[in-house]
Amino acid sequence: MSDSSSIRKDERFDVVVIGAGVIGLSSAYHMKSENTDLRIIVLDETGAAGQGDTAKSAGAFRNVFTSDVNRLLAGSSIDFYGHIQKDLGFNLDLKYSGYLWLLADKQFRRLENVVESMRREGIQLRIWEKKDLKDMINGVNLEFGENDEEAGIIKAENVVKGLQGIKCGVVSPDLIAKFYEQEFRKIGGTIRYNTKVGSLLLEPRARLGIPSEPLIWQDKKISGVKTAAGTIVADTVVVAAGCRADRLLDPIGIDARFRPRKRQIFSLRSPKIEALLNTKGFNEYDMLPFTITPRAGVFIRPEPTERGFWVGAADELGRSFRFEEEPQAERDYYTYSIYPVLSKYFPQFMDVSPTNMWAGLYDVNTLDAIPYLFEEDGAIVVSGLSGSGIMKADAVGRMVTALYEKKEYANLYGGKEIRVARLGINERDVGIERFVL
Repeated sequence: MSDSSSIRKDERFDVVVIGAGVIGLSSAYHMKSENTDLRIIVLDETGAAGQGDTAKSAGAFRNVFTSDVNRLLAGSSIDFYGHIQKDLGFNLDLKYSGYLWLLADKQFRRLENVVESMRREGIQLRIWEKKDLKDMINGVNLEFGENDEEAGIIKAENVVKGLQGIKCGVVSPDLIAKFYEQEFRKIGGTIRYNTKVGSLLLEPRARLGIPSEPLIWQDKKISGVKTAAGTIVADTVVVAAGCRADRLLDPIGIDARFRPRKRQIFSLRSPKIEALLNTKGFNEYDMLPFTITPRAGVFIRPEPTERGFWVGAADELGRSFRFEEEPQAERDYYTYSIYPVLSKYFPQFMDVSPTNMWAGLYDVNTLDAIPYLFEEDGAIVVSGLSGSGIMKADAVGRMVTALYEKKEYANLYGGKEIRVARLGINERDVGIERFVL
């Protein structure tokens, strides 16, 4: 199929998918797989698969959740990615290297019952004692004296335990997107890159020829999309455009149900930190897991191929909700927000500066941080992934397919199923997520 952005006026498809990130491509692939006769086109303003916010992800995954919905979505998706790499032979750079939370005393006591509950639900977890952590992680700093002025300023807390999620790790988001793209094309799907959707086409179901149609009393339907190259008419439009979704939905009065927030990642390389890459005991790769500090949610992600680490943090109170067309990483954010915490727990990072940095956007569901999936007058909207799009993409794509086919339940990889309406609006039922650090 051609990637040309030239579109004949009023082309017709059964389904238009807006967004060639992991969510859009997973949805298009599963819809086409279920019915190869469907004429499906994916549109994206970038030049290749997964080059928007997907490419700017930290590329980590976990199944450590208290919400059964989160466990289902992430667990089945992770299993499918393992199947892609192990059984289908398509490399995703997937490593079950684990997630490691360094916990202060209050955090650990607050989570003790939650951890036992997750274990009863089959989540593989391991608790590490402080002595183990000191022995295994070269140079880590887990205790701060009362006279440590710097620790006091940033409120660095002593670490008492480590909690490791076993079926967690890192993966290449770009390669996941490429897999879905490849498989979607194989079964006849069409993708057009460098094609920006300017607006959704909203029309009356019965046109009367009255100026300014559709009017408020007319039955309406989203019947396609408008681009600079022309109009594409479709029976269904799947809006999987991440933080750009509200730019399309707001003008026609559909609430996308998320707020945009910038995420930033900094790449660090130095001989001083390479020893951390060779950390034995946590996993089969002898590498440090994706590790989160007790303070400020600062994380480090080993990147062995670069002989370095990716570093970021949880943007919470004090960081604005704001859309940016081309988000840029802020060096001062690393210098003044991340670095003091990072270097206090991991002194190896002292005086290490970023060699590269980038920024993307989260579509944050501020209600419960669990995805929304709903249908409204010809549009299927999937939004509010809240930074967990990579780890839930396959399951969400299967749920989009079930919603399109008007099925009550979606069959997830591994044989489990989930009621589609649970991610919707009117019958939303996603449980309580208590594992938030």
